[in-house]
Amino acid sequence: QVRLVESGGGLVQPGGSLRLSCAASGFTFSSATMSWYRQAPGKERELVARINGYDSSTNYADSMKGRFTISRDNAEDTVYLQMNSLKPEDTAVYYCNARRTWGISFNYWGQGTQVTVSS
Repeated sequence: QVRLVESGGGLVQPGGSLRLSCAASGFTFSSATMSWYRQAPGKERELVARINGYDSSTNYADSMKGRFTISRDNAEDTVYLQMNSLKPEDTAVYYCNARRTWGISFNYWGQGTQVTVSS
């Protein structure tokens, strides 16, 4: 059974930091591109960052560059999102995604974790 379980969300003041975690199981984690997406109320889901399973190369949305860092631990089947200098506009539900487009392809989503940036 595939599971993606996000944790680490919560309420933080502007300028603060949070570290999100996504624990994966039920598939070959190291073969998957892992991504974080977010969806704010009334807006479409958008890509935050992704990390390749083969060489851990990363990509970020422009508005997150320099503030957010995605990383993965293939030994622990976990992907992280370190978020610094948080802004109110970062408030959203953050979702973990696992995707593989070769071989037996898959595209899995977690249930999301709420991040609220407010004073």
